[in-house]
Amino acid sequence: MKRTKAERQQLLKEKIQDSPFITDEQLANQFSVSIQTIRLDRMELSIPELRERIKHVATNQWNETVKALPLEEVIGEVIDLELDVRAISILDITTEFVFSRNKIARGHHLFAQANSLAVAVINDDLALTAKAEIKFTRQVKEGERVIAKAIVNGERKGLTIVDVNSFVGNEKVFIGTFYMYRSNLEEGVQNNEISN
Repeated sequence: MKRTKAERQQLLKEKIQDSPFITDEQLANQFSVSIQTIRLDRMELSIPELRERIKHVATNQWNETVKALPLEEVIGEVIDLELDVRAISILDITTEFVFSRNKIARGHHLFAQANSLAVAVINDDLALTAKAEIKFTRQVKEGERVIAKAIVNGERKGLTIVDVNSFVGNEKVFIGTFYMYRSNLEEGVQNNEISN
């Protein structure tokens, strides 16, 4: 059933409100129209392009500063941050991140996005990864956008536990639990070995 322009634009508006990081290409596929049609719809609805939406979310959602490393050293773009609570970053998979033969993202880039986000969420001048348990749940391809979400999940044996899940759309592509050493915890890793 073909939708009217007004119906499509209303659904488009709702979709972007629910998923502000959705691309024009993903919207075009979802609504079975051209990317140009989506762009025209956005212009008529005064919905900014993706880059502007990301900046808007980032400006409005967090005022805290990454402490444990310079922001430019975080792999991906941090768009939400509440120190010692949660953080979100976005990484667009471009040619530089994939194997040239099959256009599949190299795993170390997904790990680096998750690991640097786990460091960034720590409210300390020094945060180091002591141990990580990771699992890749599906391949990521060139052109896809990876959204990593970090949640601080308490402390164990002198280490802060950070869970990071990465998604492409609603599909989980990476799961990681990072055990983070931080300088301001009273007991450090020197006195407490981590048991598996």
